[in-house]
Amino acid sequence: MSTASCTADVDVTALRARLQGRLDQKTKPIGSLGRIEALALQIGLILRSEQPVLTQPQMVVFAGDHGLAAHGVSAYPSDVTWQMVENFLAGGAAINVLARQHGLALTVVDAGVRHDFAPRAGLLNRKIAPGTADALAGPAMSEAQCAQAMRLGREVVRELPGNAVLLGEMGIGNSSSAALLLAQLTAEPIEHCIGRGTGLDDDGLARKRAVLTRVLSTHQGAVAPMDVLAAFGGFEIAMLVGAVLQAVEERRLVVIDGFITGAAALVAQRYAEVQGRSIVDGCVFSHRSDEAGHAAMLRALGVSPLLDLGLRLGEGSGAALAWPLIDSAARLLCEMASFESARVATRTGP
Repeated sequence: MSTASCTADVDVTALRARLQGRLDQKTKPIGSLGRIEALALQIGLILRSEQPVLTQPQMVVFAGDHGLAAHGVSAYPSDVTWQMVENFLAGGAAINVLARQHGLALTVVDAGVRHDFAPRAGLLNRKIAPGTADALAGPAMSEAQCAQAMRLGREVVRELPGNAVLLGEMGIGNSSSAALLLAQLTAEPIEHCIGRGTGLDDDGLARKRAVLTRVLSTHQGAVAPMDVLAAFGGFEIAMLVGAVLQAVEERRLVVIDGFITGAAALVAQRYAEVQGRSIVDGCVFSHRSDEAGHAAMLRALGVSPLLDLGLRLGEGSGAALAWPLIDSAARLLCEMASFESARVATRTGP
């Protein structure tokens, strides 16, 4: 059961002022910790606390297969999805190493992998179907499947402890879904949204562009955020959308990984906007990936990522790498002495 508190409404403007005052009174020149200070302020606002403590951080990796992968839009076969899930469960992937290093509890969610996994610790079976349909032939998900995936993503978050959720994914072909979501939701030219994904060569990239251009044309009638999500699919992406919405509503800190989880955040933001809300302030965007469309996606969301390391792995690896900075920001706000408590003289001039 969640330990995240859905606190009563507070005066956010007053809280912001108090948090900024605390940061300015720490034993340092004002603003000298740069973006770490802005991050500390954001954490305090998300958790509605002048002394925010991050507890039981949860890394959740959603996995699913894509019908569109049959058209050769990835450098790897679809079987790699289930094989990598097995690798996660065996503890051998990059995200396992990083989760162990930083004390992140890791949960893998089968959202729609084309494989039946034996039950075991750390795996949640929330499979809707063994992969989405071919988006060239019709919507990747039905309206009902899309709604179910979002609901299940919400349920996964509700059942987690702690007040911080780090989100990752696995799914051969899902960079194609993310590129299509970006293009349709922002009117960014599709050719600017498509990258090499898992490492396509020039011929593979040209094939991917041709396929996705056809897919986008097929679904031009999809305008509403959920219609767009259903059209271009990804059971794992739809569950991520639900997870983001739920975590923000519960005032948990949400750490977004890269291009794929960013696409889920973009859908969640467009969905929230229809209802007069926003999810962006509740999310920390961990890094700018090396995928071609990610910079445009971040611009569309109006956010700046913490890191820019040329990553394009997925799995939540960027979110895990950013976690020490997030943890440090919260600790500095809570534990660093003020000029008054440390009896250090403040500046004497303007």
